[in-house]
Parts: sequence; structure tokens; C-alpha cells
Amino acid sequence: MKTRRIYVFIVIASIALLSVLIIQVNWIFATAKIKEDLFNEKANMVLSRTNDALSADKETYNEIATCVQNDSTTQTTTRLGNNEVRKIDSLFNYYLNYYNFKIDYKFVVAKPNVVGFNNGGSFEKSLKPKDSKNKAFELKLIFPDKKKFIIAEMGTMFITSVLLIFIVLFLFWLTVKSLIREKTIAEHTTDFLNNMTHEFKTPLTNISLAVKMIHREASVKNEEKMLHYSSIIFDENEKLKHQVEQVLSMTALEKGEIPLQQELIDFHDLINDSIKYLSLQIENKECNINVQLAAEKSIISGDKLHLRNTISNLIDNAIKYSPIKPELNIMTSNAGNSFIFKISDNGIGIKKEFQQKVFDKFFRVPTGDLHNVKGFGLGLAYIKNIVEMHNGAIHLESEINEGTAFIISLPNA
Repeated sequence: MKTRRIYVFIVIASIALLSVLIIQVNWIFATAKIKEDLFNEKANMVLSRTNDALSADKETYNEIATCVQNDSTTQTTTRLGNNEVRKIDSLFNYYLNYYNFKIDYKFVVAKPNVVGFNNGGSFEKSLKPKDSKNKAFELKLIFPDKKKFIIAEMGTMFITSVLLIFIVLFLFWLTVKSLIREKTIAEHTTDFLNNMTHEFKTPLTNISLAVKMIHREASVKNEEKMLHYSSIIFDENEKLKHQVEQVLSMTALEKGEIPLQQELIDFHDLINDSIKYLSLQIENKECNINVQLAAEKSIISGDKLHLRNTISNLIDNAIKYSPIKPELNIMTSNAGNSFIFKISDNGIGIKKEFQQKVFDKFFRVPTGDLHNVKGFGLGLAYIKNIVEMHNGAIHLESEINEGTAFIISLPNA
């Protein structure tokens, strides 16, 4: 139900934000339209006043009209006399300044009704004398930077609106991302607490039963039974200790509270020690381990305890997630100045969709029919942290029902 509420919230917030953005964009376009209408109105006023002034100056008008009628080209501005050009230019300058219209412009004097001479920034007026239709001409005023001028007129308001839109989008994206991440963390934390409760309950129950049996048979001097019960208590206590240390180590690693005890280590020795440490588990599962330590340079600088835990966790995972009689291959090699450690199994494998998540804290791959796999989902996260603290890298290769391989690369000493 909580998950559904989160998605409903995201949908409603998205619709509301989209509505606001649509209103904001429409407002920007509406403002730009108003600015363009004002621009056109001013331009028409400038052109009309210039038109009236030229019409009132009969001598200049007749000279321009005669030049236009006698010219065979469409545009005749360059064929006008300097006096006429200066006269028109001075009139445009005067009225543009009068209306506080500071923008670059060009003007063209052409024959009336010229086809194909349209310009998005031009405004044209036909000047026709009252006594003759043959002396008509068109005066066109052109603004090459019309769009830039309108945007500049909108100025801070336009820039602020655009910035606010992007800021709101970015903050909304961060909010949704954080919400989904927190939801995922909450789900993983719940799974972790459930797993931890189960993992702690089993050894505690076994210890309690063993203690009860000892008290019940305290009067019976049976050393074999006492040894059996005490070994159960010892083994279960070690399990509890290991589980608590795993949780505490992960927390301490994230806070940077565990300094690495750097020393020169033969990684091959760590592999052999880890196999011996897990010998009982290997025997119980009838696991076959093929070890090929082919690396010529196996000395690295690192923390012996944490690196051995890394190897042990990988071997333990390979055994847990493998069917009856697991087949493990452990190999080492060198690549340049790096030491390569690879462990592969014939287990159930990991789906592609989970391979990027297996190193996340608390994440556990669904095991399908394999219900006896226990753990907190901390092992691979711990391994990744340890490897990276040693300036190394780890990645996996896996196929469903064919097995999984983990490859660790560490710098040689």
C-alpha cells in the first residue's frame, strides 16, 4: 500500500508540475507575442511618419519616384542620389529615436507590388501622389535583428522564467530520485532486519536447547554427550560472533573507522588458508575445488585479515549458491602490474537484471527454489569495499544455470 501511495504521489506531482510548466511556457509565448505586436506598432508608426514626411516634400518625392520608374531592377536604393538616400535615412533615424526604438535597420525603395520581396522583419508602405498612379513606389523598412530585439526587450523576465523552469525540473528529478532511493533502502532494510532476526534466532535456539540438555543430564556422567552439547554451543556461538562482526565491520567500513593494516602478503597463502578454514563446509557439501595458482607475482600490499575474509566469503557464496556437489575453480594470473584472482562455480547463476545490484548493501538475489541460502546481503558489499580500499576492482560474469565467476584485480607490491 505504501508503494502504491508513493507512485500515486509521483504521478500527481508530475501532472501538477507539467501543468505549471505548460502555463509558464504559454505565458512566455504570450509575452513574446505582445512584445512583437508592440514592435510592429512602433515600426508602422515610424514608417507612417516617414511616409508622411516624404509625401510632403514634393521635390524629393518626385525625384525618388522618377528614379524608380526609370529603373529596370526591383530594388533601386543604390541608384538613388546621395541626397535622397540621406533624406530618407535621416527621417528614419529621427522617428526611430523619437519613439525610443534603438535597433539596426535597412530600407529599400522599390516598385509597388513587387512579387517575391517578403522579409519577416520588413514593414512597407506605398507612396502614391494624388495626381498620378505611375509615380507610385514602395518604401520598405527592414529589421534584421527583430527576434533578438524582442528577446532583449523581454530581458530579465524571459531569462528568469527559463532558468526557473530548468531549476524546477532539476529539483523535481532529484526529489523523485531520492524518493525512489529511500524507498529501495527502506525495503532492503526491512529485508535485512527480517534476515538478521532469523539468522540470530536459529543459533540462539540451538544454544538454549544445548544448555537445557546439559542441565537435564547434569547428574549423568556422560562425557560424550557433554562434549557434544558443548561443541554445539561453541559452534553456534562462533556463528553468532561471525554474524555480529559482519554487520559491525560493514558499518565501520562505511564510516571509515577500520584502518587497513598494510603489510606484504602472498595472496596464494591467503587462498590456501581460506580453503583450510572452510574445510568442514567443503567436506559436508562434497565440494570439488580445482586450484590453479599460475600467477608468478602473487605478493601484494594489504590487510591480511580483510583480504582473507574476502576470499572466504567468495568461496562460501560459491558453495551456498551451487547445487549438490559444487564444482569450484580458483585461478590466479598476472596482467601487467596487477594480480588477478578468479573464482568460478557451477551454481544457479545470476540474472542480468540483478548483476549490477549484487554489490549493493542489503541486496540479496532471489534464489527461486533454493530456500536454504542464508545471509544478510552484506557479503558482496563488504568484499567490494575491501577490494576498492586496496585500489583494486571486482566484477562478475554469470549465466543462469551455468554458474558465476568473480574476478578481482589488485596491484602487485
